[in-house]
Amino acid sequence: MSVFEQLVIIAVCSMNRFTALQPGNWNTCENGEFVSTRTNTSSQVMALRTEMTLKKIGAYIVPSEDFHMSEFVSGYDQRRAFISGFDGSMGTAVITATHAALWTRGKYFLQAETQLGCDWILMREREPGVPTIEEWLGEQLKEQTLKKVGACPYFFGNSAWQQHSMALEQQGLRIEPVLPDLVDKIWTDDRPEFPDTVINPYPLKYAGKSWQDKVGEVRQEMEKRDADALIVTMLDETAWLFNMRATDIRGFVNDPFFYSLAIVRPNSISLYIKNKDIKLTAAPKDPESDVNMKEHLNTRADGSCPKTANKLCVTVKEYSYDTFIMELDALARNASVKRIWLSYFCNYAVYNMIDEDKIFVDNTPVAMLKTQKNDVEVQGMTNCHIRDAAALAIFASKLEKGVKAGEEWTELSASKELTRLRSLQDLNRGDSFASISSSGSNAAIIHYFPNNQTDRRITADETYLIDSGGQYLDGTTDVTRTFLWREPTSFEKECYTRVLMGQINLAMAIWTKGLFGREIDAWARQPLFDIGLTYKHGTGHGIGHYLSVHEGPGRISNYHAKFEWDVPLAEHMFYSDEPGYYEDGKFGIRLENIVYVKKVETKYSMKGVTMLGMETVTLFPYETHLIDYTIMSEKQISWLNDYNAMTLEKVGKLLKEQDAMDAYKWIEKRTKKVVISGAATLLVSNCILYSLMLVDLLW
Repeated sequence: MSVFEQLVIIAVCSMNRFTALQPGNWNTCENGEFVSTRTNTSSQVMALRTEMTLKKIGAYIVPSEDFHMSEFVSGYDQRRAFISGFDGSMGTAVITATHAALWTRGKYFLQAETQLGCDWILMREREPGVPTIEEWLGEQLKEQTLKKVGACPYFFGNSAWQQHSMALEQQGLRIEPVLPDLVDKIWTDDRPEFPDTVINPYPLKYAGKSWQDKVGEVRQEMEKRDADALIVTMLDETAWLFNMRATDIRGFVNDPFFYSLAIVRPNSISLYIKNKDIKLTAAPKDPESDVNMKEHLNTRADGSCPKTANKLCVTVKEYSYDTFIMELDALARNASVKRIWLSYFCNYAVYNMIDEDKIFVDNTPVAMLKTQKNDVEVQGMTNCHIRDAAALAIFASKLEKGVKAGEEWTELSASKELTRLRSLQDLNRGDSFASISSSGSNAAIIHYFPNNQTDRRITADETYLIDSGGQYLDGTTDVTRTFLWREPTSFEKECYTRVLMGQINLAMAIWTKGLFGREIDAWARQPLFDIGLTYKHGTGHGIGHYLSVHEGPGRISNYHAKFEWDVPLAEHMFYSDEPGYYEDGKFGIRLENIVYVKKVETKYSMKGVTMLGMETVTLFPYETHLIDYTIMSEKQISWLNDYNAMTLEKVGKLLKEQDAMDAYKWIEKRTKKVVISGAATLLVSNCILYSLMLVDLLW
C-alpha cells in the first residue's frame, strides 16, 4: 500500500468519525421527523453560555449526580436533564460556545435519541469512533482562546474529577472548580422544591439490628483501619446506619431516603438533616413507627446530646452543603485527627477539603455491612417477594384476560393498576421505581418509562415487557417479565428461551468465594452468545432491604471494568439476575429475578475453599408458549420444574388465602411440570403425569 493510499484511508476514517458526531446524529433528526418526546433546551443552553462567558471558561460539564453521588436524584437535582432534555439516570452533558453533546451508555441510546433536541450531539459511549469527553474538548477548544473547562465540585465524583483533570491536561486543557453551579444560577423558573419529607424511625422488628449496634460495628471497622473519623455521604448509608426512612427521593425511583450527611468518630456521631428543629419532634407518619426522631436518636429537641446521658446519642445539625464543607475543613485541620475515611463515591468538594496525608479512601464500613443482610432482613426479603408475586399474578391474569377481550389497556394504565394492586399487599410502601411498562417497539428501549406522549396501547400482537418493583417494610423487590399473547415467531421464541436459559445458568452457578460479579457475568450471556446475540446492560445489580433498588458497590456486569470500588460476591448479598435481548424498533425481552448469595455444599471439598451459589427469592412463572424446551438442557429444565413447583406452593397458597382464584389458575397453568421423554418434551400437570405412569405400568 502506498503512502498516498494510507493517507486517504486515515482521512476517510477521520472524516467518518466526525461526520458521525454532528448535531442531530440519528435518523429521526436527519429525516426531520416529529418526535413528541423531544425537548428543545436551546434557551437553557444559551443562558448557560452567557454564564460561561462571564466565568471565562470555554466549556462546562454537567454530570447526572447530586451532592451525594446518587444514581437516581430528586427533581430538584436533575441539572443534566434540565440542560439537555435527556432524563435517563446515566449521562454527562458538555456545552461549549458552539456545540452541546451528551455522553451515555448503550441501554440509554434509544431513549436519548427520542429526548435530545436535534441541536445536540449524542455520544454513544464505547461505540467505534466515539471520542471521550476529553478528546472531543481537545478538538473543540483547539483554536479557542478559553482553555478552561468548568464544573461544580459539589456534583462531581472525586475519581471522575481526577480522571478528567489528567486527561484534559493531555489535551492542553484544565478543569476548574466553579461555585456556585452555573446550572443552579440559570434554573430559576419551574424548578422542583428541595425535598423535605418527614423522617420515620425504622422499627427494630424489620431492621433486625439497632442503630446503636450498627454504630458499634462501624467503629470496630474504623479501629481496624486506624480511622479517626468516617465521613458518610451516601443517602442509603445514612438511612441504614440510623434506622430511619423517609420519602425524599420520588420519581423514576422511590428510594426511602432523606437528604443527610454524617460524621462518625470514636466518641461522637453527627447527623445533618434539613429543618432539624421541626423533624426531631415531628410525629412519624408511618403507622409502624411509634417514636419520633428525638426519642429514637436519644437527643434533645435542639439536636444536642444530654451531658448526663449514659446512652449512645446522635448530635443532629442543620443540613447544608456549605456548612458541611466548612465543618469538614475544621475537622481536617484538627491536629488530633490523623486519618479520615472517605468513600470512593464522595464528591470532589468533600475530598478536596482534606490533606492527602490524612485521607483514607475505601468503601465505607456502612456500605459493606449494609449489603450483607442479617437474618431478619433475609427473611423479610423472602417474605415480601411472595406477597409481591401475588400482586403481580393478579395483575398479569387480569391484563391478559382484558387484552384478549379487546379491552383498552395502555402502558400507563397497566402501570397504574399494578401500583394499585401492590398497595393492597401487607407492609407495602409504594413502588420501588416507576414501572418500565413497555409495549412493542418501546420494549426495545432498555430503560423506557411511559408518559402521556409515548403511551402505547397493549395488544395481543406485540410483546409487553413490565419491569417493576415494590417497597415493603420488610424488603425491596424488582422483577421483570415479558408477555406475548399470540403464537411467537421462531426468532421471538428462541430469543425468549435463550434469555431464560441465561437467567437459569446464573441462578444455578457455583463458584469459589472471592470471585467478582464481572467474572460470572458471561454465564448469563452464553446462550445468546451461541447465536451471535447479547445485551447492552449489566446482568445484575445489588438490591437493598427497604432501601435502594440499585445497591452498590457490587455488580454482576461485564460492562464494569476492574474498578477499585468493586467487591466480590459474598454471603447474604442480594442481586438481580436479569439477562435480556432487544430488537430495535420491534420488541424487547428481559427476565429478572432477585437472588440471594449463600454458601453451598458440593460433592467434594478442598481445604480453605468455600463455594458460593444463589437461591432465587423471586417466585413468578414464565410464559410457557414462549419456551422452546428442545434447546434447553435437562439440568435447566430440572431447575425450572423445581422453581415452578415452589412458585405454585408459596405464591399459590397466598393467592388462595386472598381468594384470588383467577390469579391462582393463571399461575397453575404456567407451573405444570415439564417432562423429558426421549426427543420430545411435554408440559403436563402432575395428575396427567401420574396417569401416564399408570398406563405405562399396565403395558
